[in-house]
Formats: sequence, structure tokens, C-alpha cells
Amino acid sequence: MKLCSYQLDGKNQYGVMTDGGIIDLSCRIGREYPTLVSLIREQGVAVAQDAVAGASPDVGIEDVKFLPLTVEPVNIFCVGVNYMDHRAETGRTEDQFPSAFAKFQESLVGHNEPLVRPRGQISMDFEVEYAVVIGHVARNVSVEDAMEYVAGYTILNDGTIRDYQYERSVFQGKNFWHTGACGPCMLIRDAAPAWADTIVETRLNGDVMQRSGVDQLIMGVPFLVSYFSCQTLLKPGDIIATGTPAGVGHRREPPVYLKPGDTLEMEITGIGVLRNTVIDEAEIAVLPG
Repeated sequence: MKLCSYQLDGKNQYGVMTDGGIIDLSCRIGREYPTLVSLIREQGVAVAQDAVAGASPDVGIEDVKFLPLTVEPVNIFCVGVNYMDHRAETGRTEDQFPSAFAKFQESLVGHNEPLVRPRGQISMDFEVEYAVVIGHVARNVSVEDAMEYVAGYTILNDGTIRDYQYERSVFQGKNFWHTGACGPCMLIRDAAPAWADTIVETRLNGDVMQRSGVDQLIMGVPFLVSYFSCQTLLKPGDIIATGTPAGVGHRREPPVYLKPGDTLEMEITGIGVLRNTVIDEAEIAVLPG
């Protein structure tokens, strides 16, 4: 089952994403579970499955405004240089601990929403990431028990302004407004394919830029869940982005940066495709309030 959050007629809703459209859960179980995060927090996935059994889609995928998985306040943890091929292209040596940073929700948009190249910036890059969604409150959990705290998986584009990342700090380069994306849905853990069979891929205007397997992670999902739970209290809906494989634009010769008019597609086996176009901030007449 694939769970997603979206706006319809200006109202935030959530539902089950299918090939034929979205089955709305807000109207079916919204009183008990008003949001996707509340569904995860209250362990309502089985209820959701029963609620949509035999149901037809209520709305088309193209008829909604997708949210970046959730607009509720959640923590987003990101890990850098965590694929073997990406470590090789960066020239980094093996690290004992994750290279980690936090990401603002305001830096992300949903599926089919435009990525915004910041005014005056041209070094906007892409990074496809297999992202873990936390399902239970987790604190000091072991690697062996970590998977019990995973609700499912989504796609995260860790959009980066490279000039800021390298000239100022990683945190600054990773947190420009609407430069990244998340979605289109969360694939529940029990429905996810094995990591050895899970491919992550980025296509820019149809050309494959990144392609690797989740089994190539240096520090895997159980380790990362355990690691971050030893730093802080992980809560339902929190996201851990596990890193990106080789092929990012900045490491190419010559570099390939995102520009207005580009179409970026990120696909992960089982989850689907996260698709966004790129616009320049100068094209936005009025910023959303």
C-alpha cells in the first residue's frame, strides 16, 4: 500500500495512491486518523487497508496538489556520502560515523510541484535518496530491533546549492526554499521489495544521471535508525534520507546543474516516480503566504 498526502480544493487530505488514482482516506477514517502522520502514529495502517478494500479511486493523480509526504512538523535527517560509488567520485575516505545534517521542511515540495532555482543561483543540484519514515517513538534502539520502528519508505530529492555547500556550510547549501522534493507516497514497510532488488535512479530530461542499488549503502537502514535514535527521540513521521549514489551534477565534467524548464524524475523500485520541473524564482509573481 502506498500512502500519500495532498491538497484538493485547498483542503489537506490523505489517501492511498494507486495506478488509477487516489482513494481518499480522509472521508473514510479521517475522524479517527485525521492525517497521514496520525495514521502512522496510532498504528492505523491495517484500518486503512480495510477501509480501501474493493474501493475505486476518488480522484485522479493529476487532479491534486501533492504535499511533500506531510506538512505536519517532522524532523528530517540526511546522510551524506553513503554509497560506495558516490564516495569514490567525491574522493572521500571511509568514515566511521555518518556525515549527517538536518533539512527544513520548507526546502521541499511535493510530487509534480515545481522546484525553485533561487534568485541569482545557478549551482542547483539533484540527489535521489531512499528515505525511511519512522513508525514508532524510538530512543536508544539497537540495530537488531531498528526495523520494528520503520513505517515505510519514500523518495527524497536532497536539492543542493553547491556554491553555498562548499563555500559556506552543508546546512546552508541544503536548505534553500523549495529546492528539493519528497514523495510521491510512502510505501509501507511490509510491501517494500528487498534492498537487493531496490534500484534508485535519477533521470534529467529523460537521460539517466544516477542509478544504483540500495544494497550499496555503506551504512544501512537499521544502523541509521539506531544511530539517530541514540542522539534524539525519533517520532512517527520523522524521515531519514540515507544518501545518494554517484552521478550528481556537481561531480560531472563539465558540471550539470538544474535550469528552468528541466524535468527531473527520481524513481525507486516499489515506491514509484517523484517528478518535478524546475522554475526560476524570478518567475514567481507572488510568494505563498
